[in-house]
Amino acid sequence: MAAGREARAQAECPECRGTGWRERAVDGTRRAERCDCWRAGVAERMLARARIPARYAKCDFSTFIAYENEKLQRAFRKAREFAAAFPVVDKGLLFIGPPGIGKTHLAVSVLREVVLMGLRGVYYDTRSLLSTIRSTYNPVTRASEAEILDEVMNAELLVLDDLGAERVTDWVEETMHLVVNTRYNEKRPTVFTTNYEDLSDVGNLDSLFVRVGYRLHSRLREMCEFLEYDGPDYRDFEHPPTAEFLYQKWKMGQGRPAGPSASPVGRLPQRTSGRARARLPEGPLDVGWAGGKAGT
Repeated sequence: MAAGREARAQAECPECRGTGWRERAVDGTRRAERCDCWRAGVAERMLARARIPARYAKCDFSTFIAYENEKLQRAFRKAREFAAAFPVVDKGLLFIGPPGIGKTHLAVSVLREVVLMGLRGVYYDTRSLLSTIRSTYNPVTRASEAEILDEVMNAELLVLDDLGAERVTDWVEETMHLVVNTRYNEKRPTVFTTNYEDLSDVGNLDSLFVRVGYRLHSRLREMCEFLEYDGPDYRDFEHPPTAEFLYQKWKMGQGRPAGPSASPVGRLPQRTSGRARARLPEGPLDVGWAGGKAGT
């Protein structure tokens, strides 16, 4: 479908008359160069391959509302700087905060900018990625595990959304460590988002440290800049809110006590399942992976 749109655009282009090439005079010499319509077609195909969900297809930096919230504005600034400097970047990014504050919007905006540079990037929701890999164990499935892993491990930029939301098993931890550790070793930047706070209390089952495990958390610390911010949930509004309204809602949620009875505005969720809580052992908490068979 994308190739068809590209062909129609080139056929209608007065510059190249459908060839994808146009002539240009440089110092009195006629030279051929790629036409803008061809470049637009390539960018369209690369965006289609980036797996950006339809809901976020129009997300970019111009549509993100960076209202007067210091940590949010810092995250927005860091995201733009990262995209502008890519691929000459030292670290990836990890956006931390409660649901609905625009973490995925920022991550997709970065991905879009990078792909439009002509670089290969891909988006995956973490649970969707794990489900896709798990489905390759079905003999009816055509895609192989190697094909899926190659895509995420070798992309010039990978966006992994909602890290820590998956149910923790030995297979999940093993698979996530394989993906992240490979990108870490190859120095390929990754952008993550998560709803879990980066707490040093290993006894808190709602912390990012416990949700992803010691080894993966250690890798994240070295390979990403952690950008934590809060704010009101955009999904609570019937119509797109203004920057001033978001600021007022955010200020209303500041200074309120945490806990089950507190307002959810600006506070990270308590999402760990009852089953996970029941597994909390007496004494020191061992969050390392002890091994296990794939698919368990």
